[in-house]
Amino acid sequence: MLSKFAVPRHGFPLIPIVARTRCFSSGTDTKIVLPRNSNQALGIGKFAVEFLDGKIGGDIDESVYRRVEMFHTDSVMCGVSALAMHTNAPTILRSEALEEYRDAHGAKVFGSSERVKTEKAIAANSSAVREWDSNGTVFGYNAGNPKHQAGEFGHNDFYPVVVAAAQRTGEVDGKKALKAMILVDEIRGRLCEVFSLKSYKIDHVVHGAIASAAVYGALMGATPEQIEAAI
Repeated sequence: MLSKFAVPRHGFPLIPIVARTRCFSSGTDTKIVLPRNSNQALGIGKFAVEFLDGKIGGDIDESVYRRVEMFHTDSVMCGVSALAMHTNAPTILRSEALEEYRDAHGAKVFGSSERVKTEKAIAANSSAVREWDSNGTVFGYNAGNPKHQAGEFGHNDFYPVVVAAAQRTGEVDGKKALKAMILVDEIRGRLCEVFSLKSYKIDHVVHGAIASAAVYGALMGATPEQIEAAI
């Protein structure tokens, strides 16, 4: 799994410097290391592609799949309830998508079988999930590694990215969708451990945006280089 992400930070050497020629390195275990002096955006892209291709991360316990299925269900209930109560942003974004951005090859917003532009579906659904601030939260703190205790936090607002990619391609089954959701949580969770966005007055959801770009790209067949550009 992706257990060590390094993000450059002055005065905070996260991991030992290794060869610059590698995007990431892995030994006989399942940990991936992104050196602080490497192209980490490219490394994240490569990790995402290989993870979903089954080249790495093939040893995920079934309990993890069950847990992310529960997290996803919870997030959907948060989103649907926000729409049922006609909350502001989710209602506006959903209506805008349905009224102005129909796309027969796109994705769906909550509560509709109509397809809209994929990015509009993601924005509307993620906004709904996020509205109550009640969906799942990760706190970036690894008690066993002092260098992974940055203490940033984030939320699972980003599962609609996976669902939208599945709807758009028609080639992502339920098991792969759950694995992609695990990947979103893995990337943003490890970033939360090693880099505190709040310390720089940057909103914590940026880690989720990075994870979303990587996972959506990988599901859509993008190369690591294309994902790097997206990040």
